[in-house]
Amino acid sequence: MSNLDTHPAEARVCGGRITPTDHTDTSDTELLTPREVPLGGPRAMLVRRALPGKNRRMIGAWCFADVYGPTDITAGAGMQVPPHPHIGLQTVSWLVSGAVHHLDSLGSDQRVRPGQLNLMTAGHGIAHSERTPADAPPTLHGAQLWIALPEGDREGPARFEHHADLPVLDLPGVDAPGARVTVIAGQVNDGRVHRSPARTHTPLMGAEVVLEAGSRVRLPLEESFEHGVLALDAPVHALGHRVEAGSLLYVGEGRTQVELYAEEAAHLLVIGGEPFTEDLLMWWNFVGRDHDEIVRARHSWEQDRTSPHQGTTGEGARFPLVRGDSEESLPAPALPNARLRARPRHRP
Repeated sequence: MSNLDTHPAEARVCGGRITPTDHTDTSDTELLTPREVPLGGPRAMLVRRALPGKNRRMIGAWCFADVYGPTDITAGAGMQVPPHPHIGLQTVSWLVSGAVHHLDSLGSDQRVRPGQLNLMTAGHGIAHSERTPADAPPTLHGAQLWIALPEGDREGPARFEHHADLPVLDLPGVDAPGARVTVIAGQVNDGRVHRSPARTHTPLMGAEVVLEAGSRVRLPLEESFEHGVLALDAPVHALGHRVEAGSLLYVGEGRTQVELYAEEAAHLLVIGGEPFTEDLLMWWNFVGRDHDEIVRARHSWEQDRTSPHQGTTGEGARFPLVRGDSEESLPAPALPNARLRARPRHRP
């Protein structure tokens, strides 16, 4: 998915805390409340962006989190994101309901459905589009996340993976119905290791947790990771916080489990990883390290997308043509007058 802001900034999301609802120690937590962003223009469906936040920009290597829907698309176009570029990151596409059609400059042509993972590694450069197919179900609901690539891998070759068969485990409820957990990335260890086949480049994890109404479960965590709880469709209670749909609860290192409770049926994502130690420069759809790198990527995109020869072979292009998508690609926004600068993962 593209960041369609016409004037992209490094962070414009408000972060804050709420009053705990119990006596749980919350000194290592922070609630990130999302802002609404139109996906595809002012009349398009809105997404709720919780990461990057004003103060907290990353959780492990996870550096971007959008939640969209549930949206009735019977009278609209749903998701229609034209070809656009990425560098220096992995995109994670996850659906709760609906369908999305992915095309990219590698020639990948893949529909993603609920419970399946589309993982695209941009490396030095890739272009792709994401669209709601004409025969899609009437409701679209899901999340788009980005994972920053570390220095040793961020200039590597582009890659695309689709995983339709991911590990699933059942968590018992504390005193009520339990939950179903799908391991999207990394692993979950509940006494037995459940590992995703997705290729990652830093120690991290991601999992969908589906709670029945009244469920209270304890999800095992890796003690050396920081984590985030991202509510997708209904409020979730965690560590004394009520996490509304679209909001993200940051949880610091040192915890071996998190108790999750939902008054009504709820879908949520739990993400985590070792704290990312490299400062990032995030601008538009690029994750880099300095201003000049972003300038070069932007120039390459504008040159490649407007080249009269791009539609033939794409040889020598950093961002070859997205075959099968005939719509005009997205132009890059204008760069700001000031030099962009890298930022640490959180503001002290």
